[in-house]
Amino acid sequence: MKRLLLVGAGHANAQVLRSLADAPLPDVEVTVVTPNVLAPYSGMVPGWLSGAYDFSEICVDFGPLAAAAGATLVVGELRELAPDQHRATLANGVTLDYDVLSLNVGSTLNPPDLPGKLVLSLRPLGRLRQSWETLLAEIRNSPADSSFTVTAVGGGAAGVEALLGCLARLRALQPNRKIRGTLATRGKALLPGLAPGAVRAAHKTLANAGVTVLLDTEFNETIADTSDLILWATGAQAHDWQRNSGLALSDQGFIRIDEQLRSVSHPNVYAVGDCAEWDKPLPKAGVYAVRMGPFLVRNLRAALGDGSSEAYKPQRNFLVLLATGDHRAIASRGGWSAHGALLGRPLWHWKDHIDRKFLNRFVFSASPKVAPHSQTERILEGQQ
Repeated sequence: MKRLLLVGAGHANAQVLRSLADAPLPDVEVTVVTPNVLAPYSGMVPGWLSGAYDFSEICVDFGPLAAAAGATLVVGELRELAPDQHRATLANGVTLDYDVLSLNVGSTLNPPDLPGKLVLSLRPLGRLRQSWETLLAEIRNSPADSSFTVTAVGGGAAGVEALLGCLARLRALQPNRKIRGTLATRGKALLPGLAPGAVRAAHKTLANAGVTVLLDTEFNETIADTSDLILWATGAQAHDWQRNSGLALSDQGFIRIDEQLRSVSHPNVYAVGDCAEWDKPLPKAGVYAVRMGPFLVRNLRAALGDGSSEAYKPQRNFLVLLATGDHRAIASRGGWSAHGALLGRPLWHWKDHIDRKFLNRFVFSASPKVAPHSQTERILEGQQ
C-alpha cells in the first residue's frame, strides 16, 4: 500500500482529488490536510470582498471532494516536514508518513504590528474570511458621521482588486459616510506585467473610485496614521516551516522544483503554486497553480505506478480579468487589453462564467468518510 499525502487545499491539489474521484488508484492510501474544509478560489475573492458573492459560492468544499476521491480528510496545518524520513508533523502534533507528498499550500504575508489599527492581510486566504467578516460587523456598528480611509499596500492585482472591492462593499454598507481610498506601492508602476492599456484603465478606475495612488512609496508611519483600514497585499512570502524543511529552497524560502514539479532535492516531494519556485521564477498568481494542476495529476499518478510523467512548460502569456468592484472587469493578455464602459460588464460576466465553471468541477454531495487504516486511526487520536 502506497501513501499519497496532499498538504494544502490549493487549486492543483483539488484537481488531484478530482482525478482520483474519476479514476481511483488501487492500493494507494490518500490523505489530504487543510486548515479549512472550505477553500476559497483566489480568482473569486475580490468579488466576495465587494459583496458580489457569498463566501460559500467562491469555495471548493474539500469534505465531499475528499470523500469522492476515497481520501481521508484531516483538518490541520503543517508545522514541520522531515523529507528524509518521509514524515509530516501537524500543528496539533499528529504525524503523517508518506511515500509521495504534494505541497499546494500557497504563500503568506507578515504585515506589521500596528496597535490600534485594522490590518487585513490578504494571505493566507483561509484566514481572510474571519478577519473581513469581523471588520464588516464593526463597520455596521460604527458611526457614519466620520470619514474612513482604506489603504492598500501593494501595487499588484491583489492590492488593486481588494481595494476596489472593499471600497464598494463599505460604501454600500454606509452610503452616507465619506469613505476614502489610498493605494501605496514601492513600485514605480501599478500592475507589472499587464498590458499598458489595462494599466491605464486601472488608473482611471481607481481615480473614479476616489483612490489616491502613491507610486515609489514605502509604507510609512504617516500612511499608517492616516489610515483606518490597511489591506496588506505586498509580495508573497514563504511559510516559516518551509525555511526549516530540509528541502532545497530559493533565497526567499520557496521550494525549488524541476520540470516535473518535483523538489530538486527530494524527488518524491512535489510542490506547486505560490509555495514553489521555478528555475526562472514565475509570478505568484493563482493561474499558475491552476495550469500546473493537470501536470501534477499526471506526475503524481506516474510516481504511484500509473502512466508516465510529463514536463510542465509555463505559458508565456495568460489572460487576466481584473475585477473592479462594480460588476465590471479589465482584460489583459500579453500586450492586448479590453476595458471601458461598453466592455466592462461583459468582461465581468465572462470572468464569472470562467470562475464558476472551474469551481463546478469539484462539486460533490457525498459526506466525508474515514478509511479504515492505521494511519487514519492515529490521525483521529491526535484530533481528539
